[in-house]
Amino acid sequence: MSEPSSAQEAPLAAVEAIAEPATVQPDLEQAGSGDESEDDVAGAGGGGAEGVGEKKKKKKKKSKKKKSGSAAGAAAPISANGEHVKPVQQQTSPPSIPLSKIYVNGQFPVGEICEYKDDNAYRTTSEEMRHKELLLMQEDPNESAFNYNSIRRAAEVHRQVRQHVAANLKPGMSMTSIAEMVEDNVRNLVEVDGTYTSRGPGYPRSGIGFPTGVSLNHCAAHYTPNAGDTRTLGASDVLKIDFGVQVNGRIVDSAFTVSMDHKYDRLLEAVKDATNTGVREAGIDVRVGDLGAAIQEVMESYEVEVDGKTHQVRSIRNLSGHTIHPYSIHGTKSVPIVKTADQTKMEEGDYFAIETFGSTGRGEVHDEGETSHYARMADASHRPLRLASAKKILATINREFGTLPFCRRYLDRLGEQNYLLGLRDLVKEGIVQAYPPLSDVKGCMTAQFEHTIILRPTCKEVVSRGDDY
Repeated sequence: MSEPSSAQEAPLAAVEAIAEPATVQPDLEQAGSGDESEDDVAGAGGGGAEGVGEKKKKKKKKSKKKKSGSAAGAAAPISANGEHVKPVQQQTSPPSIPLSKIYVNGQFPVGEICEYKDDNAYRTTSEEMRHKELLLMQEDPNESAFNYNSIRRAAEVHRQVRQHVAANLKPGMSMTSIAEMVEDNVRNLVEVDGTYTSRGPGYPRSGIGFPTGVSLNHCAAHYTPNAGDTRTLGASDVLKIDFGVQVNGRIVDSAFTVSMDHKYDRLLEAVKDATNTGVREAGIDVRVGDLGAAIQEVMESYEVEVDGKTHQVRSIRNLSGHTIHPYSIHGTKSVPIVKTADQTKMEEGDYFAIETFGSTGRGEVHDEGETSHYARMADASHRPLRLASAKKILATINREFGTLPFCRRYLDRLGEQNYLLGLRDLVKEGIVQAYPPLSDVKGCMTAQFEHTIILRPTCKEVVSRGDDY
C-alpha cells in the first residue's frame, strides 16, 4: 500500500492460476547475487521483455539466482533452518484449504534469496549473522512478528490468492466483487478466527493487512469500493490490485497491475522493471535517495504509444515505498521513486515495501473522490469525545483493527450502522487518519508493482516474489 511522499500529507500489479505452492530457496550458499535476469522484466498482465534492449542504460552482468514460485515436480525444498517445507496436499481452485493444512510442520516457503554485495558480502557466511537469525526463528511462531515464518506464511497466502484472482478477472465484474474475491480468499487461507495475540484486542493473530486497493486508470492508489459503488471493470481499463496479509502483525504488502488491452503493455513493463530495480538495488547501508534515483532512471527510460500518441512514463513523484512495522503498514522510513537528497540509510532488520508507480500523465497525484481507507493513528493522544457515535465506532476500531488500516466495507461487515458522523469526528480530532483515493490527471493511465523485502542479517529476502512477478 502506497505512502505519499513528503510532498503530500501522510496519507496511505494477467497471471495463471496457481498450480502448486511456492518452492523455496534451498540454502543460502546456493543463492544468487540478486541481479535481475532479463526474464524478470516481463510483467503480469502484459508487457514482455521485448523492450528491454531499447532502454538507454547500462546492463549489469547477469548471474544465476534461485526464485520462489510454483514448480511442478520439484523436490521437497528446505527452509532456512534446515527443515523440509513439504506441502502434504495441493491447493484447490478456487483456493479453499488453509495454509496450515498444507504446510503441517509450520514451516512456510522462503522467498527469493539475494546475497549482499561489496562491504556486506561477508554476511552470507558470517556465523555471527547466522546466529542472529537462529535466535529470531526460535521466537514463538504463534506470537512473534519477527519469526520469519510469520511473514512467509502471509506471503504464501498472498501468492496463492493473487494468482487465483488474476486468472479469474473478466470485463464487467464489479469492483466490489473483485475486492471481495481477494478478501474472502485471504480470510480463508490465513485462517481468520477472531483470536488475538497475547497483547489482546486490537492485535488480531492473522487476517487482512489493509483494505484491498482496486484503483482504476488515472487513480493510482487507495480506492476500494464503499457500499453502493456500481463501478465495473472495463475491457480497456488498467487495474491496480494492492492487498496485504498479516500474521502476528507482520504484513506482506504486494501489488500488481492488470490490463486486458495490450496497448498498455509498455506501461506495465516499465513499472515492473522499475520495481525490480528497486528490489535489486536495495540493501543494508543503501541511501534511499540514491535508490529513488535508480528507480526513476529505469522508469523514465520507457515510452508508451497509445492511439498514435507517444507518452513518456513518469514516476509518480509524491508516492513512495516504506518500511513496515508490526501492526503498522507505514513505518518510519520512506523509499522515494524519484531522485532526492534523502540520505537515510537502509539498515539490518528493516522490512520494506518496495513499490513504484508509473504514469502517462503528470507524474503527480492528488486527493480525488470519496474516502474509503482509514487507520487509527498509533500516536494519537487520548482526548474526550463528545459524540456517542464517535465513542462507539472507536471502540470497534480499537477492538477489531487496532492500528491496522480498515475501510467502510469492513465496518459494514461487522454490522456497524450510522457510523459516518462518528468516523468523521474521529478524523477531525486526529485520532483516525483518512486516506482518500490518489489520482493523476483524468485521461492518463497509471500502473503499480510492489514487493515486500526483509534485510536479514545474512541476506536480502524478497518474501512476496512468485512466478507471476
